[in-house]
Amino acid sequence: MTTKQLLEQIHLKKSFLCIGLDVDLAKIPQHLLQEEDPIFAFNKAIIDATHHLCVAYKPNTAFYEAYGIKGWKALEKTIQYINNNYPEIFTIADAKRGDIGNTSTMYAKAFFEDLAFDSVTVAPYMGKDSVEPFLAFKDKHTILLALTSNEGAFDFQTKSINGKEVYKEVLETSKSWKNSENLMYVVGATKAEYFKEIRKIVPNSFLLVPGVGAQGGNLEDVCKYGMSENIGLLINSSRGIIYASNDENFASSAKNKAKELQQEMEGILRN
Repeated sequence: MTTKQLLEQIHLKKSFLCIGLDVDLAKIPQHLLQEEDPIFAFNKAIIDATHHLCVAYKPNTAFYEAYGIKGWKALEKTIQYINNNYPEIFTIADAKRGDIGNTSTMYAKAFFEDLAFDSVTVAPYMGKDSVEPFLAFKDKHTILLALTSNEGAFDFQTKSINGKEVYKEVLETSKSWKNSENLMYVVGATKAEYFKEIRKIVPNSFLLVPGVGAQGGNLEDVCKYGMSENIGLLINSSRGIIYASNDENFASSAKNKAKELQQEMEGILRN
């Protein structure tokens, strides 16, 4: 999917919502555990109930890898289901990969070719030759970890070296990499006060913003400082939507929570 196509969906749906599909078998409704593939059954119900309210889905691959081959097959079925039934949806493999060139190429093939995701999250710590193999894929997006929403982000990302914070160095350096137009960035919603500085460096890039909802991030603040001329935001909510209820009406409860966020986004876009 191209950035233009993603932007068209945002305007069409009046939403820049991304829903995280982080499936924990201990949290899903008990009746689904009787299904042949409980993870896929849960995802399918959530997707069918919310696809018209969001523009992206983001499975965190750890929640699938934890269940071995069954989990990986559930991930494969989930992405195939989205691509076959709702091809207008932007898909994000939240895998946080990143390694030396040959290994990164194989990671990219796994997510872009085999699983056919539109994008993948990548850690920047190993530098250019660990990221450029992902950027080489046409109409695919690499979402670089820039400033994350967790408490440990302050251990390194905001430290100043020679007068410049590390996250700013990551942003500025990444712009020089080959095919950098295919970059997006992860910026946590709990770091809303940093968005103004980030937009000075990457004024038009899309930012994937986790941390709204369960982690306490504020949508209005994120949009105030982070929204660009072309919107440039994908706001992710995972637990706040998919675990809104664990009874048999879980999908409709998820739909209601997604609708609340979509309507808030619609109001922001209108203004």
